[in-house]
Amino acid sequence: MAIKITDECINCGACETECPNNAIYEGASEWRVSDGTRLKGTITSSSGLSTDAKTPHPPKKDNTYFIVTDKCTECVGFHLEPKCASVCPVDCCLPDEKEDTEELFKKKVFLHT
Repeated sequence: MAIKITDECINCGACETECPNNAIYEGASEWRVSDGTRLKGTITSSSGLSTDAKTPHPPKKDNTYFIVTDKCTECVGFHLEPKCASVCPVDCCLPDEKEDTEELFKKKVFLHT
């Protein structure tokens, strides 16, 4: 499940611009699998989500930033550590059932090739 943003989030937005997968969204924002990825057409994610990449999905949270776990790779393939966690001023970007590095890298390849 990668990284999660806890309710302690102060909505500063520092994490959103650091995410190489566009997996972080402001509260109450719709999200798309295609945002910040190369995905087009009908896709099936590693979690089993089957959707058109450009279909808008409802926000996962209304009041704070949130991470779309199907798009989060914990920055594997981009950085040595999750950038959201390293820039968060209140330490609210936390591991949530950490995936192994191989699975995260496969997800990165799926999103960007």
